[in-house]
Amino acid sequence: MITGAAEQIGAGIVRLLAPNAGMMTGPGTNTYLIGTAEIAVLDPGPASGKHIDAIQQCATGPIRWILVTHTHPDHSPGASKLAAATGAELLGQPPPPGRVQDKTFKPDRILHDGDVLETGEFLLRAVHTPGHASNHLCYRHEESRWLFTGDHIMSGSTVVIDPPDGNMTHYLESLERLKSLDLAALAPGHGPIIENPDELIDWLIDHRMKREAKVVASLKSHPELTVTELTPFVYDEVDKKLHHLAERSLLAHLLKLELDGSATQANRRWRLSSEVGELSA
Repeated sequence: MITGAAEQIGAGIVRLLAPNAGMMTGPGTNTYLIGTAEIAVLDPGPASGKHIDAIQQCATGPIRWILVTHTHPDHSPGASKLAAATGAELLGQPPPPGRVQDKTFKPDRILHDGDVLETGEFLLRAVHTPGHASNHLCYRHEESRWLFTGDHIMSGSTVVIDPPDGNMTHYLESLERLKSLDLAALAPGHGPIIENPDELIDWLIDHRMKREAKVVASLKSHPELTVTELTPFVYDEVDKKLHHLAERSLLAHLLKLELDGSATQANRRWRLSSEVGELSA
């Protein structure tokens, strides 16, 4: 994938890579143009004038709709700029509270689970997938059975679940739900197309549950630690430079265990609940 170069990846589907490569974005954010006579743009990315120009230049028809998967700063800030340039309708969910949200995104049409955008060429169905973000939507392209996954599923890495808006319980539930959608491929917000969707979804669920088991084992061996103190035990295979990010997902795991009744906290120090401790003894 080359930044700024349009790539035909499916019938009526073009991918354009935004110029925002980095540790959290990989090669950059994937912007998708769907349709040929009238265009829907999915995730216009950061507010980059260069990228907005590139989107317009590779469109084969008028841009009528702009959809976003969620309002993190690498996915939606370009939406208002592109809408101002084209008059396109903005679709998605408004930003939830929080500092890492794009407050400029104000949808003309708020999409809910099951809502559709239907044109003469294609039908996109919104699938509400909270977890990475509470307002996260994936979009199922009905003709190809592709799912545009935003940051719910990325190619080549797992995603950070960052409370309070990120929620591990919701994330796992959303992953389970995708298995019932009869998907042929996943088109992620970062990285190449994923052609083994069910296999990858099962791997992601298994990976998260193995991590949860490691959290439980670490709490048993090292009770009464803060999240920061617990991180090196749970993420001992991860580069210490990334532990500040791992802390966020660890907190999401701990909050899930607390909700499940398996862990408790006092003064931000965590331990297994008495029932779990007795069963593990």
